[in-house]
Amino acid sequence: MSQPFLIGEAMTGGYGGGADILHGCTIAVERGEIAVIVGPNGAGKSTAMKALFGMLDLRAGEVRLDGVSLGATSPQERVARGMGFVPQTHNIFTSMSVEENLEMGAFLRRDDIARTIAQVYELFPILGDKRHQPAGELSGGQRQQVAVGRALMTQPRVLMLDEPTAGVSPIVMDELFDRIIEVARTGISILMVEQNARQALEIADRGYVLVQGANAHTGTGAELLADPDVRRSFLGG
Repeated sequence: MSQPFLIGEAMTGGYGGGADILHGCTIAVERGEIAVIVGPNGAGKSTAMKALFGMLDLRAGEVRLDGVSLGATSPQERVARGMGFVPQTHNIFTSMSVEENLEMGAFLRRDDIARTIAQVYELFPILGDKRHQPAGELSGGQRQQVAVGRALMTQPRVLMLDEPTAGVSPIVMDELFDRIIEVARTGISILMVEQNARQALEIADRGYVLVQGANAHTGTGAELLADPDVRRSFLGG
């Protein structure tokens, strides 16, 4: 039986010695697929993402990438294995230029990074225009583009985005989602936590609705959008 490219299976855990936040939660994404995690505030969405990336200890369950268990490997080791992670906040170096931020994203690489930088500028043309400008001077949407671009510099096989559209205008949100679709078309798996549930599910191949750290609903984006329970509880009817 084939396995998903990335899966956190039956994950239970929390931070440090605190109470469990995740309760048997399962999240998976296939190659080149967009998977979205949605749910109410405090549902454990970002915690599930961090568990996949090795940022908290699981008390039960397992994370596997391309069929291989990641065990207790560190986030740095997971980057080396092909996982890119963009946190919701503090995700750029504000005093560095756009291009310096991208170069920092390639810290594990020993090959020529010029082609990847060119690909990022092709994906986000505004960053090419502002490559020498301090990243801290950019708009919120442009900062998010820098953060995503920096993660792409690691040449990830799966890109994990925690609230990529938080605090941006609807127009910028639509643009970011368009770019995320373009990234997925290159074969990179996308796993995304989103508060804008309806818009995220519209572009999702697979969706997960979490409630209190557990799976409440799972299906394709279209299935979840059409589910009366999901619509009533999480999409405003």
